[in-house]
Amino acid sequence: MRRVVMAVWVIAALVIITNGLNGVSGAADLLKLQGAGATFPAPLYFKWFKAYSGSHKDVQIDYQSVGSGSGIKSVIDKTVDFGASDAAMTKEEMAKVDVGVQLLPLTAGSIVLSYNLEGVKDLKLPRDVYSGIFLGKITKWNDPKIAAANPGAKLPDAPINVIERADGSGTTFVFTKHLSAINKEFEQSVGFKTMVNWPVGTRSKGNEGVTASIKTTPGSIGYIEYGYAVSQHMPMASLENKSGTFITASTASGQATLATIKLPDDFIVWDSDPAGKGDYPIVSFTWLICYKQYADKKKAETLRDLLHYCLTEGQKSSEALGYIPLPAPVVQKVTAAINDIK
Repeated sequence: MRRVVMAVWVIAALVIITNGLNGVSGAADLLKLQGAGATFPAPLYFKWFKAYSGSHKDVQIDYQSVGSGSGIKSVIDKTVDFGASDAAMTKEEMAKVDVGVQLLPLTAGSIVLSYNLEGVKDLKLPRDVYSGIFLGKITKWNDPKIAAANPGAKLPDAPINVIERADGSGTTFVFTKHLSAINKEFEQSVGFKTMVNWPVGTRSKGNEGVTASIKTTPGSIGYIEYGYAVSQHMPMASLENKSGTFITASTASGQATLATIKLPDDFIVWDSDPAGKGDYPIVSFTWLICYKQYADKKKAETLRDLLHYCLTEGQKSSEALGYIPLPAPVVQKVTAAINDIK
């Protein structure tokens, strides 16, 4: 009897050990990719990475939506496998990465001015008005310039509560680059960077934070990515473009702007004040930042495969989430550059 019991215990122990070893092997076979950066494309990235991991059970992708500034720093510090930025990278930043970086535009989107103004729909904002608001020059909703552009609208005699980004942000970079292009005073006094000294307003972190602040602050206005405005059912102002036409952000108006942009070899480009009549005025690519050389060749291979997915099947998810599908010539050129990742 004792021998039978001992045999049972031995078999049980062997099963436990075997299962444990299998578990260790399974964990060891799981390839993890760590990314961090821009909040602008985060909803689309989350969808892409979840879908890819779902069909590749041995791959886990963790993306932290922490802002473009933090994404660039993480790439320089080599604490991630890839970063993301709406402000791309400067030559000085790239020079700090000894293994080289490859920037790839994977999607594009519009930056909108969302507002919280009860009873006011279809708000129109001329160029000198919305740049003046963020300069602190136009401070009341019933300002004569706003009233002139919105005849019949019930504009309150109330202060304009301006909300901006608190963190290093590619969205801020693109927005301030546009404001600098259309307003000389803004260019000289504020300029364009991922983080600027705003002369007016309160701060919130991330596109998510600015969106939440606008929703909960009556009389507010702030700049957010179009997809966040769509998903949260936020009102968006029509902005006057260079041709003098008031344009609302949409896939069509964003594609009209992208069609005018010639992509250089390094893929870093903006049109900060597009001239076409149907062009939405604030549209930008957003970039995934990869290293050119990876010590782990399996990681590099998996990343290349992920990028191919994002540029093909992944593009089909763009429009539903408020992003602009990349034009075919852009996809072709970016796809070829994936081979530079080794």
